[in-house]
Amino acid sequence: MKRLLLIGAKTGYQTRTFADAAARLGLELTLATDRCHVLENPWGDDAVALEFKDPQDAARKLAEEGRFDGIVALGDGPAYLAAVAAQQLNLPYNSPQSVDNCRNKFLARRCFYDAGLLTPNFRRITDANTNVEFPCVLKPLSQSASRGVIRANNAEEFAEAFHRIKAIVPHDEFLLVEDFIPGREFALEGILTHGKLTVLAIFDKPDPLDGPFFEETLYITPSRLPAYARQEILYTTNKAIQALGLTHGPIHAEMRRNERGVWMLEVAARPIGGLCAKVLPGLEELILRHAAGEDVSTFALPDHAAGVMMIPIPRAGIYARVSGEDEARAVPLMEDVIVTAKIGQHLLPLPEGNSYLGFLFARGDAPARVEAALRQAHAKLRFELNAALPVL
Repeated sequence: MKRLLLIGAKTGYQTRTFADAAARLGLELTLATDRCHVLENPWGDDAVALEFKDPQDAARKLAEEGRFDGIVALGDGPAYLAAVAAQQLNLPYNSPQSVDNCRNKFLARRCFYDAGLLTPNFRRITDANTNVEFPCVLKPLSQSASRGVIRANNAEEFAEAFHRIKAIVPHDEFLLVEDFIPGREFALEGILTHGKLTVLAIFDKPDPLDGPFFEETLYITPSRLPAYARQEILYTTNKAIQALGLTHGPIHAEMRRNERGVWMLEVAARPIGGLCAKVLPGLEELILRHAAGEDVSTFALPDHAAGVMMIPIPRAGIYARVSGEDEARAVPLMEDVIVTAKIGQHLLPLPEGNSYLGFLFARGDAPARVEAALRQAHAKLRFELNAALPVL
C-alpha cells in the first residue's frame, strides 16, 4: 500500500473528498492541517497539526512521520508548505520558489513579462496618490478568489479602491496596479508530470468580468472556443508554467483572451478550489494516482458538458435561510444544489468577502444547455440575509 501525504487547511471543502478517494483506491493517506496542536484529534481523522506560517518547522515535523510515496496540497498556502516538505522528503513536486512565484501576483507578472508573454503595464505601489493610466486594476499581492481586486476608471475610484484593499491586507503589504485587460476570461485545469502538461479541462467563464469587482460565478466545460483559440490558451499556459518554474503536480490557470491574444492572469500550483472540483468527477482519484507515481497521461475524465455556479453573495448581512432548493434541483440537467452558508453566518460580498453562498452543478449534452440550467436553477433560489447590527 502506497502512503501519501495530503496538506490542506482545516476548513477546506476538499479534504474529506480526497480522503474518501484514497480509501477507494486503497491508498494510505496521512492528513496534515493547520489545526490547533493542543486539541487531541478534534475531527477524528488523526491529522498532523502544523503551523503553516513556519514552513521549515512544519516540514521537519512531517519528516518525522516516516516515509511517503507522494504529496498533494490543497490551496495556495499548503502548496508552498508541500514544496518545502517535498525537498526534505525527496519527493517529486514543484520547487518552493516556483510556488512562491504563483502565490505573489507581482512575482508572477514579472515572470510572465520576462518570458515574453502578453503582459499589462504593472508595478507595486504603497501610495494612493500614485500616477497611473486608466482604466486600471488594483490587486493585493497574495489574496485569492478575486478578493480585493478592484477596477478604477479615474483618480477618485483609484483612491477609494486603494483604501478598501489596504483595509483587508497586512499594513505593510504592497498593492499591485496594472492596466485593465479587456476580453473574456477562461480557465484551464491540468496536471504536470516532470514539466509535461496534461490538460484535463478548459472552462468558459460566460459572465462578463469587467469590474468594478471580479466575482467569478460560472465555469462551463468543454469550452465553446474554436480549436485554434483553445490551442492558443494551451500554448500560453505552457509558457507561463515554464516561466514560473512549475514542474510537478496539479495546476489551475486563469487567463483573458482578446484580439491581441491570450493574457495570463495567474497559474496556481493546486487543483481547482473548494467544491468546484465536483464539476470534474474523478479529479481527486487522478491527482492521488499521479502523486503515487502512476502514469495519468491517458486517464480520461468524463467528456460530457458540465458546469458549476458559485452562488454570489448579493449584499452584506447575516444569513438566515434559503428557499426554492427543491425547485432548483428539479430543473432539467441539474446535478446538485449545495448551500454552504451557515445560519447566523456573517457574509460579505466582494471585494472584502472571500466566500460564496453555495454551489450549483449541472451536467448534460451541450455547454449552452448546461449554462442555461445553472442560470434557471439560480433564479429559483431565494436567500434571506438580515442586516448585521453594528458592534459598539
